[in-house]
Amino acid sequence: MNILLKSISDIKPYSRNPRKKLNLDKVVERIRNYGWQQPIVVDRAGVIIAGHSRYEAAKILECKEIPVLIADLSPEKAKAYRIADNKTNQYSEWDYSLLNKEFTDLLDINMDLELTGFDTKELEDFFTFDKEDDVAKIKTEKSCPSCGVKLK
Repeated sequence: MNILLKSISDIKPYSRNPRKKLNLDKVVERIRNYGWQQPIVVDRAGVIIAGHSRYEAAKILECKEIPVLIADLSPEKAKAYRIADNKTNQYSEWDYSLLNKEFTDLLDINMDLELTGFDTKELEDFFTFDKEDDVAKIKTEKSCPSCGVKLK
């Protein structure tokens, strides 16, 4: 796998991309805070297969160059991969007890939990959830250093 830095002007969005760009501000913040940890996947002509939101975020951030992986896929496979890449994450669920441990570790070092992509409302809901399988409510005396959400 060879990741290259390419001029953003050499990259073209796929004109028929069926996925809408929601929460672009979160993608911008993720790149701003963590840098480029995932390249944009393009075909040989520079058309995006996966990474439209990262591409749009790069434009907002006024990036001149972006990391790109040129996929060696037929046009048919690129089309199918474009859909599969967006669809597969919809089948994931959170393990709330493990997520709680991760959040707690981050709070122990005063990390702003909103840097994880969760907003204030989601964090409030998370720390007061009560699952059908009778998972006990999370109890903690911490609060998010950025948004101030009290974690009960």
